[in-house]
Amino acid sequence: MTTPKYQIRAAHTDSTVTVYQAYAPEIGLPAAREGRFPAAWKRDRMTWIKPSFLWMMYRCGWGTKESQETVVAVEITREGFAWALEHACLSHYERGLHADRAAWQRQLRRAPARVQWDPERDLRLQPLPHRSLQLGLAGEAARRYADEWTVSITDVTPLARTVHERVRAGELEAARELLPRERPYPVRDGALAHLTGAA
Repeated sequence: MTTPKYQIRAAHTDSTVTVYQAYAPEIGLPAAREGRFPAAWKRDRMTWIKPSFLWMMYRCGWGTKESQETVVAVEITREGFAWALEHACLSHYERGLHADRAAWQRQLRRAPARVQWDPERDLRLQPLPHRSLQLGLAGEAARRYADEWTVSITDVTPLARTVHERVRAGELEAARELLPRERPYPVRDGALAHLTGAA
């Protein structure tokens, strides 16, 4: 079956969805240890969460990029995730989706969350035809994420390194078996209509 161009895929349960981020150890390690973000985590800055493990690996270079050495899996409530999507604005202007560029800019300024769809990645981190959701949280959304939505934070850096080792060894099937089980994430009909312009 062909994967739809715009589809949220994630590890999820009946009540939570898992997203990924990568931080410097001074942020990521205490966050995983305590299960919540430390005081050093800035609630007034935009933070980007990614439901795709492999897209996170692409972004952080398997946890090798500076200040992205600690990869964390953040389990958040589905209610919080739905709120963020509902209140998000597409990160770029899309003719036909927005009335005009000025209207989009006004919406973007007001929105506590923004969405961009980037090419999903395979095990070799090469782009795929379908897109991966990136969800940026700012202001109220970032505060809710850190203080209300977060259920657990797990350090998955060892997993990232192990998968990367398998890929480098050419053991792609073994690497694939280690990946988090990401499935299509259910959203109500029309819930993404304001976020699925062509990218």
